[in-house]
Amino acid sequence: MKKLIALLLLSVLISFNNAAIAQTGGDKYVKQAQQHLNNKEYTQARYYFLQAFNQFAAKGQQEKAVDAGVNVASLYHRENYYKEAFEILAKIDRLLTDSQDSTSANTSLMYYPAKERLAMFIKLKNVSKATENLNRMKAIAKSAGNKFDSDLLYNEANFYYTFGNSAAGDAAINKLIAHYADEKDYQKADDCFKQLINAATRSKNAQLVNRAYARYNQWTDSIRKVQEADELNRVKNSLDEANQTISDKSSTISIKNGIIVALIVVICILAAFLVLGAIMLLRQIASARKAKKNLLISNEHNQLKAQFIRNISEQMEPTLNTLDQSLPAVKALKGFSEHIQDLSELENTLDERYESEEVNLTRFCDDIAAQIKPLLKPGVTLSVNAPKMSAKFNPETVESILLHLLKNAAIYTPEGGKISLEFKKRGAKTMQFLVTDSGCGIPEEKIDIILKPFSEIKDLTEGDGLGLPICALKAEKLNGHLSIDREFKHGAKFILEIRS
Repeated sequence: MKKLIALLLLSVLISFNNAAIAQTGGDKYVKQAQQHLNNKEYTQARYYFLQAFNQFAAKGQQEKAVDAGVNVASLYHRENYYKEAFEILAKIDRLLTDSQDSTSANTSLMYYPAKERLAMFIKLKNVSKATENLNRMKAIAKSAGNKFDSDLLYNEANFYYTFGNSAAGDAAINKLIAHYADEKDYQKADDCFKQLINAATRSKNAQLVNRAYARYNQWTDSIRKVQEADELNRVKNSLDEANQTISDKSSTISIKNGIIVALIVVICILAAFLVLGAIMLLRQIASARKAKKNLLISNEHNQLKAQFIRNISEQMEPTLNTLDQSLPAVKALKGFSEHIQDLSELENTLDERYESEEVNLTRFCDDIAAQIKPLLKPGVTLSVNAPKMSAKFNPETVESILLHLLKNAAIYTPEGGKISLEFKKRGAKTMQFLVTDSGCGIPEEKIDIILKPFSEIKDLTEGDGLGLPICALKAEKLNGHLSIDREFKHGAKFILEIRS
């Protein structure tokens, strides 16, 4: 009898040990896979995730098996092995449907392979299959309560933006951001925009990149105002509480006898003046500190934003170089990437002024006109009015600005029209270059935004709208500015003013 009990105990211990080894083996494979993934060794990572999936599936550890399997599928379709990716997702579905476990937790796990399929069909631009999987995700999310609400909204936005339904994409993003804003979880909202930008960049969707940046800039500006308003309300509430405390104490003391009351009232009045004076002084100090802090934060955010945009542009460039450079879309994306880098470089060096030198104005203006004449439409005349004198400025930078303005004039001036380049001295230390054309002019509503970057969303094949903002930044580095003459109604007139 004792031998029988001993054998049973030994059998139980062996079973527990085997289960522990199997579980440890699956977890060990996941750990190895993560290490390879962190080192960007994707093939090795995929292998170990697959081993972990098999281990977890064999032991019925569904949640871990689903996580490992979805990672395998993601690494497969990352390298365009779609057949293998769909096969592993099918295995996950079978694992979940063949299971006797019919709890809501088991049903919720089906969300993750559906989400991975959506990502693959979006990448493949298969709108019908992508729609089918998005609807499946919605059904699973509905049965799971509000567990997947935020993730589902983000994937809806990605789906709609990818397939050109910007209005629906905006609605999904607005709903998601509103949810985060209500919870005052501004970091999640910020991360959501960054994920959207990264997804657009990976899919080489230039229109979505531009739109995501514009919305991200609007979000950061608005949330900064909300945070400032919250801080102001907090200070006001603290002041109200302090005044209420003083009022309560005054009311308690007022029940004392006449002489004591009179003395206390006098003391309270004096104290109130002192407190109010101190509060006003403290508020002024706090306001000054807050303004300084907000300025530092704003400058830091602008620097981070510029660096972030430059990094994305630089990451896009190697990929663009591998594409057919003769395609208009590729040329547009490459030009957009270069303009982004130029814009970021100018913003980071805005305090650094260009070096100046003496320049012969007549020769300088004639050389620029000679470069523009081949671009003119039939019958268009280009006149140059520059005095025979010299002026001190940076010729390379001024030439780049004037060439851009004159090229735009050549584009928008119809046959038989007129373009002029003039130089005027406006004082001992101020000079102006004026570029005028008889084209269609600039609409009134665009005058205030045309010199600002990312002010409107455009088809990049028709221009990215960054040329004039880059010229405006160059003008600032020349210790001047670029402006538009609002009074000129027979075309467009740009004024480049430089102060020596």
